[in-house]
Amino acid sequence: MAQFLSTTDPSFETSFTALLNMKREDSPDVDAVVAGIITDVQARGDQAVIELTSKFDRLDLTASTLAFSPAEIAAELAKVPAAELEALELAAERIRAYHERQRPEDADWTGPHGEMLGWRWTPVDAAGLYVPGGLASYPSSVLMNAIPAQVAGVRDLVICAPTPDGVCNPLVLLAAQLAGVETIYRIGGAQAVAAMAYGTDTIRAVDVITGPGNAFVAAAKRRVFGKVGIDMIAGPSEILVIADKDNDPDWIAVDLLSQAEHDESAQSVLITDDAAFGQAVAEAVETRLTTLQRRDIAGASWRDFGAVIVVRDMAEAVALSDRIAPEHLEIACQNADDVAAEIKHAGAIFIGAWTPEAIGDYIGGPNHVLPTARSARFSSGLSVLDFMKRTTLSRMTPDALKAIGPAAETLAKSESLEAHGLSVRARLDRLNE
Repeated sequence: MAQFLSTTDPSFETSFTALLNMKREDSPDVDAVVAGIITDVQARGDQAVIELTSKFDRLDLTASTLAFSPAEIAAELAKVPAAELEALELAAERIRAYHERQRPEDADWTGPHGEMLGWRWTPVDAAGLYVPGGLASYPSSVLMNAIPAQVAGVRDLVICAPTPDGVCNPLVLLAAQLAGVETIYRIGGAQAVAAMAYGTDTIRAVDVITGPGNAFVAAAKRRVFGKVGIDMIAGPSEILVIADKDNDPDWIAVDLLSQAEHDESAQSVLITDDAAFGQAVAEAVETRLTTLQRRDIAGASWRDFGAVIVVRDMAEAVALSDRIAPEHLEIACQNADDVAAEIKHAGAIFIGAWTPEAIGDYIGGPNHVLPTARSARFSSGLSVLDFMKRTTLSRMTPDALKAIGPAAETLAKSESLEAHGLSVRARLDRLNE
């Protein structure tokens, strides 16, 4: 059973702080192992990747079979049922439409002295998308990573999706096709991240690596950051639901379980201003757990990390939500739009009782790759901007340099950077000839 907290309890602050500081990441100390794998891939390239894939995924490959062939992809796509094809096509369409609105615009303008200032956005040349493998892989994550990259204009996109024992999910290959990705390597783990970051004879190095993974993948992304860009270091999934008594307890229960079923370390929290409703939701969770297919995982998550928090009013709910800074936030209460407008820190907000978080995982349109572990306080979900960079532009005229150059020279002298000042002074002297 999840823990119950109330803001009227004298020990609430202590209990809430403990909830915030729970260590949910089941991440053993893998950094030394990952460092060795990265060094091995740097030194031996394809051969290291092939040997590590055989060791960890029980799959023997050669350099020529690291990637799926067009014939293999076609054979797998033929296995996809029509209903799943149509659903994935609709998801791709909606995700693309949403992300096309994120494309930033170039800008330039004339300053007060006739100088031109501005910026220009350009995509990275190549991106590598990591997709967890096997039958538990998620084609929706392929769409969420690949489509923003394609919308950004990335020229070369590759996917690394491990296939333990040679087993793959045809929907992953279909999602790649819908997103315009032709090259799919059947490798995973830290070795895949290293191969994409540093390149091998077969695998071309990329500029950005995105996508979720286990502790080894997360550690590898952390280590290669700086050599390449990454999206984020994601932890276990989490959901916070703010709900009043005017809701169906069963609806809220299954919303909480929708994230709990991901991982035993996932966290589901309900904040409500009605203690009886909170109890009803908790009972509904227990009822659902008796029939849920992934009840062992969801039950452990709810038991170890779940919580029901009773507040005095929605203002208190908003304040606590911002302290949690959840990955997913559902708001199901009266005046939900007004409550949502007060939220400052959340990865994604789902407004109203008819907007379950699961819609956002698949078909809503916004990206489901979101900041976890309270990092929504300072970061955002994956977007087109993660595959682009901004370059500033400036062009001085003689009059502009005459107007602002002396100040630049003064500041250069104050920092004891003589050549900086001289580069400006040389031009000012020419203007004064």
